[in-house]
Amino acid sequence: MSTTVLSLASSLRRALSCFEPGELAGADCARLAEELAATEKACTAARLLAAARAVSAGAHTERGFSDGAEWMARHAGSTGAEARRALSTAGALSACPDTRAALLSGEVSLGQAAEITRAESEAPGAESELLGLARGADLSRLRRAAREHCLARVAPGELHRRQLAARHFRHFRDRLGMVCFAGALAPEAGLVLVSRLEAVAERARREARRRGESPEPFAARAADALVELVGGPGGPSPARAELVLVCDLSAWRRGHAHAGEPCHLIGGGPVPVGLAREIAEDAFVKAVVHDGVAIQAVKHFGRHLPAELRTALDLGPVPAFSGAECADCGRRYGLEYDHVNPVANSGETSYENLQPRCWGDHRDKTERDRKAGLLGPRRPP
Repeated sequence: MSTTVLSLASSLRRALSCFEPGELAGADCARLAEELAATEKACTAARLLAAARAVSAGAHTERGFSDGAEWMARHAGSTGAEARRALSTAGALSACPDTRAALLSGEVSLGQAAEITRAESEAPGAESELLGLARGADLSRLRRAAREHCLARVAPGELHRRQLAARHFRHFRDRLGMVCFAGALAPEAGLVLVSRLEAVAERARREARRRGESPEPFAARAADALVELVGGPGGPSPARAELVLVCDLSAWRRGHAHAGEPCHLIGGGPVPVGLAREIAEDAFVKAVVHDGVAIQAVKHFGRHLPAELRTALDLGPVPAFSGAECADCGRRYGLEYDHVNPVANSGETSYENLQPRCWGDHRDKTERDRKAGLLGPRRPP
């Protein structure tokens, strides 16, 4: 078998060295890209398992490497840290045979396999559900599902202690001389910062559009917003930021939650009821206490979204209240609320007729509505 795989790998590399996409039709290129993506995932799996076996047998030392991860990184063109994480995933695959088989067949990527094996080790029984999701979702959506699956297995008090212990901040310079940074904050602090950044960045983007300026990436606007929020000279006052807190009514009254009584920050995961009641005293926090009953319809004619309607939409689907996400791609940031039936077609600004969409998907939906005759002709800018 190893001789066959070696021969096929060599033949594939020779064929790819002569590949010219311009000789193919677009549909043929799309099909080839899909097949090569599956082949790439399968090759990555086979390479990783072979490398893990070689390292466990000490074969890397015969090639002049004392560290197996360094040998693997050298030939994979990755960093030592990436190679070590990959070897760790290879070791965890023995406990997830279905994921191992899906990886070797090219159904899932190494990144997806890493998320599944990590979740299975923290929350036994997660593999089956997450593997099914991985076959039809991208890595971001799988990562979010794995996180939520694991968080549900940790008591909110213990989770908050871990979050506080894991907070950090570091900064460094890159090759352009830019000041870069990375860090992590507990949800009750981090969500406020992110909310303020996005509000200021979005305000700057709207103002630029009104002035007719060329659009800049949202990330660039967010960088400007950070400077403004930490005290940039001459800037407007910081934007108001709000946290949305959802808690079961009985747990709120009691001061602690029992099984089946969720208490969490939208976009931030579960929190202890005691912490929820403490931070709810802040003017920037919206506390939504519910008894499990579905959100009642909130209707308003016109485009304006009343505060109570926006709060209901920001909660996400009932009863999970996991926060709003783009109805098309699942993105959670930079969302806009789109009228399913457009206002120009007598659509209401109501809970039932609004869906969150990222800017790109909102634009595409608007074009579909226009082609369907729901908006009328495009107006000049």
